[in-house]
Amino acid sequence: MHCLGPMLAEARTRKRLSQRAVEAETGISNAYLSQIEGGKVRKPSPTMLHKLAELYELDYATVLDWAGYPVPSAESRKQASRLAARIGPTTEKEEDAIAEYLAFLRSKKRKGGSK
Repeated sequence: MHCLGPMLAEARTRKRLSQRAVEAETGISNAYLSQIEGGKVRKPSPTMLHKLAELYELDYATVLDWAGYPVPSAESRKQASRLAARIGPTTEKEEDAIAEYLAFLRSKKRKGGSK
């Protein structure tokens, strides 16, 4: 497993930001950030990690991985983004309907129905 704290500290230093500057940009207290960077907090919330990843210009999935959170494979992320680009934003109800219809189409295909 990667060491989240030192990697985030290095990214902050590379961006030439103080912990107080990060606090001003993200709302994450400099004391809490110090605990993260020092390894006292090993698994901050994904929301906090997202704020830091954006500010430091890091890949969010990589930061989640460093913190020990499960991350979808690159291929599944690619497929999801490709679908999202084709159909645009969806509601949860629309996603449920799409999943239901896709299951119907797949079941027809297995039974030798139309392709």
